[in-house]
Amino acid sequence: MLGPGMKTKKAELWIPPGGHEMLSTIGGRLGQSDMFERTFDLREYVQDEPFEAAGFQVEPRRVLHYELLAFGFRASANGAVVAYSGDSGPNDQLAVLARDADLFVCEATLLEPNPEGGTRGHLASDEAVEAFAESGAKRLLITHRPFERPLDADLEQAQDGLELDVV
Repeated sequence: MLGPGMKTKKAELWIPPGGHEMLSTIGGRLGQSDMFERTFDLREYVQDEPFEAAGFQVEPRRVLHYELLAFGFRASANGAVVAYSGDSGPNDQLAVLARDADLFVCEATLLEPNPEGGTRGHLASDEAVEAFAESGAKRLLITHRPFERPLDADLEQAQDGLELDVV
């Protein structure tokens, strides 16, 4: 919005349904309700409707994250598919999202499931593994898990600077 970037093409920013209003509210609290529109080419995606961004075919799928509107994404290009859970409690959409993906990046924040049940917004590693097994995806990468929390040695965990080839 300011400085050297003013004369460059706005970057596309895909936002969830209702995102324009939310960003306008945030901008308004900072004194500039249109700051995001002035900085980005804002585009709202629609649940379960694929869209194209940066050469990828992307499918947003609603996932459970407490009572919040939250999405996981399935992105494909050049014959490879990566699914990303986002923050999510256990739900059937995770396996659908990751169905036959080459890589399923799945959060597993919790040490163990909450035995009291209720609406949740995060998974334990066993639940991530279960969603992975149901999906038929080829590879699982655990993310959003503090390193001080133990993780089965057979599971692969994302870390800063990690680079993967997905084919």
